[in-house]
Amino acid sequence: MLSYRWILLLSVVVVVAVAAELPLASTTFKTLTGNAPLVIARGGFSGLFPDSSQFAFGFALSATSTDTSLWCDVQLTKDGVGFCLRDLLMQNGTTISQVYPGGKQTYRINGVPKTGWFPVDYNMSLLTNHDVFYTEHGLNMTNYILSVQKLGFVKYISSPELGFLETLSGGIDHKVKLVFRFLDKAVSDLSTNKTYDSMLSDLAFIKTIASGIMVPKSYIWPVTSDNYIQLPTQIVKDAHDAGLEIYASDFSNDGIFPYNYSYDPLEEYLSFVSNGGFSVDGVLTDHPLTASEAIGNILIISHNGASGDYPDCTDLAYEKAVGDGADVIDCSIEMTKDGIPICMSSINLYDSTDVQNSKFSSLASVVPEIQTKPGIFTFNLTWEEISTLRPKITHPYHDFVRNPRYANQGKFFKLSDFLTYAKDKDLSGIMIIMKNAAFMAKSLGFDVVDLVTTALSNAGYDNMDPTTKNNKEIMIQSKDSAVLVKLKQRLTQCKLVYSLPLKVGDVSDSCVADIKKFADAVIVDRESVFAESKGFIIRKSKVVEDVQSAGLAVYVEVFRNEYVSPPVDFFADGTVEINNYVQLQVPIGDLAQLLDAECSTGGMLPALAPMPVLNSSDVIEPPLPAAEPKSAAGSSATNACVVGVLAPPPLFSSSREYVLLATLLLLQML
Repeated sequence: MLSYRWILLLSVVVVVAVAAELPLASTTFKTLTGNAPLVIARGGFSGLFPDSSQFAFGFALSATSTDTSLWCDVQLTKDGVGFCLRDLLMQNGTTISQVYPGGKQTYRINGVPKTGWFPVDYNMSLLTNHDVFYTEHGLNMTNYILSVQKLGFVKYISSPELGFLETLSGGIDHKVKLVFRFLDKAVSDLSTNKTYDSMLSDLAFIKTIASGIMVPKSYIWPVTSDNYIQLPTQIVKDAHDAGLEIYASDFSNDGIFPYNYSYDPLEEYLSFVSNGGFSVDGVLTDHPLTASEAIGNILIISHNGASGDYPDCTDLAYEKAVGDGADVIDCSIEMTKDGIPICMSSINLYDSTDVQNSKFSSLASVVPEIQTKPGIFTFNLTWEEISTLRPKITHPYHDFVRNPRYANQGKFFKLSDFLTYAKDKDLSGIMIIMKNAAFMAKSLGFDVVDLVTTALSNAGYDNMDPTTKNNKEIMIQSKDSAVLVKLKQRLTQCKLVYSLPLKVGDVSDSCVADIKKFADAVIVDRESVFAESKGFIIRKSKVVEDVQSAGLAVYVEVFRNEYVSPPVDFFADGTVEINNYVQLQVPIGDLAQLLDAECSTGGMLPALAPMPVLNSSDVIEPPLPAAEPKSAAGSSATNACVVGVLAPPPLFSSSREYVLLATLLLLQML
């Protein structure tokens, strides 16, 4: 039996649509049809498994988006049977030189002598590219392709020989698209005796034969000799003007990247499918999962701004989040001593500022309603005093330091500053997070719900024109159902989002019904969806399905970029992790099971205790207490619990870090 490796291009191709199509998300791409670009898996997931092998095709189906197509480079055997193999020179993709060491032959390919092992010398099976070559050896590729396409699963047929496509054009099903594939510009198409470079000026003629063209990616974004991209060419526009779809080829995650992409394959795909000026109609890639990630449409909500790059809730963090393309930016509300709502990731200033090294360090106290350890809290200081503190970036993993040059840079925002800043930005909405509302009302005399709704009104968010691009959806999040009930009673137009408790294994029907009375969506933590043990996924819960079945949107937190954050099942790739949460269709746990199968029972992952079911009693709360004005704001909290000996602040922050929230109801990978 032959085993497979990798190798180069040249071929006639059948592209097979293999998965059920899902409804597309609302994003419009600048493709010829406006639909999402097609992801074509060359030889399956050939960047990970041997090209065109069973494993490569199988993994491409299970690990990528549901509308990914499979690419088969068709070669013909001596007895006229087609099979999938990337190159005519079989030694480049198999061990045939070892199995048949005496089988080496020399033939002319495109006028150039080539020596090696060729399919025409052997009896085997499946599909092709070099019609001229096979005709010279008494094999008819046209008849073979015409017979295969009648089976119904072939959606595209590609060849670098325009003459071959012309012989097919009258005999194929009208639903099958013919795609003319360009090779190196200096090479000639033997069926026309024209160079591919010269044929670029004859797209109108190509349109009479084919419905699309495929070009190397350098045709679109040329690269300089010192490996930097140049300005894009007009080829995408020219092809679309001629009514041709255009596909880009030669993508892989382990190739040589122009320096402009910072070794990020996702960034390269985005320059072809979502750069603002144009979008190709598809990409041919050895790594279809990464291409699917680039094309997928998910809602991105910042967490404390881009707090993986800059200190939480600072102007720098919000500017970076907007610049990176976040759809929604967030403000977690805390209160100052003088009653001003501000954006701060933690009520304890130890977590996000240098307050312990400031002149306010003596104000440390224990507030049992908040935490059992000492801290200096936002309500201990006025806004003016907090403004003098230096921000502090959070480090969830001590071995991974985040942006040290800017670890203490930026300015904090009042809620009013945040609302003003977001109003004219290219955002779909804002998220306001309310915490500790009952404590603030009872102990501090602050009605946070009133303060937030008043701030929204004063900033003009209650009379936005929904027909303008500046219209923003307002989302208000809280883990306290009483907050959302109060907002619901006020007939607010905001989208109300309820935060479920951590690590919930299931949600009862009665609980979902109660949540729906006061919320439009819920937020769950990652492990409530995919339960983990020692870095591996053990099982998937039904929380998402349970909540979505009631018509509630579902958002997931907390995602981080550090490669140690995702479970091993997601290949140390944060984007792969998000992709799995969005699709919720990829088999999870296979890697852990494989490792179990290879180990003794003593090395198996420990069984995980069942996670609790969320019931109505966990959700229903009494109404918020009335806010009672204090003689000195915060006096009862700040004076009653001062400790005599201060414990040192924790070495690492326990506050929540930079995350992406991916909606699982409204959004899906394309």
